[in-house]
Amino acid sequence: MSLVTVSLGSNIKPARHIRLCLDALAETFGSLAISRVFESEPVGFDDQRNFYNLVVAFHSDWTPGELQAWAKQLEIDHGRTPAMTKYSPRALDIDLLTVGNACGVIDDIALPRAEIDYNAFVLQPLAELLPTTPHPRCHTPYATLWANFSLGSQRLWAIDFVWQDRWVSQADPLPRQAMAR
Repeated sequence: MSLVTVSLGSNIKPARHIRLCLDALAETFGSLAISRVFESEPVGFDDQRNFYNLVVAFHSDWTPGELQAWAKQLEIDHGRTPAMTKYSPRALDIDLLTVGNACGVIDDIALPRAEIDYNAFVLQPLAELLPTTPHPRCHTPYATLWANFSLGSQRLWAIDFVWQDRWVSQADPLPRQAMAR
């Protein structure tokens, strides 16, 4: 069994779709470790609504190809089609970040996912969820990568979020402007 991490994002009815995705993940893979949920301004999108983003970790013996196929089918079930442009609104976006310590192209999937290195909406929740876990490629703990990360123009903030009648995320008590570091 490998530790698998995935990032989830949504900017169409995000609370609803994130909850449904968490339900599907728990039903399929069992116990989940869930980061706080962050609201983030869209990166690369023009005139788009903000996203909800988080990272989920679970154990699985599925191959990267099987994991990817499952995730893409769930995206389709939530209205995403292969014909959609890269920077279009989406009810659900599931990206496979890591599968154990796998590095390289496996089942036509680049692991670990490069977005870990340059998107705050991926690295911050990953660093909070698995702070001492080393990045499979550079072997630096995620918390250290986050501490050295430059946000640039990226803005995100933790939000209150409840799933299955329990708090999985609470907003920081600091004002939103302070969250930009």
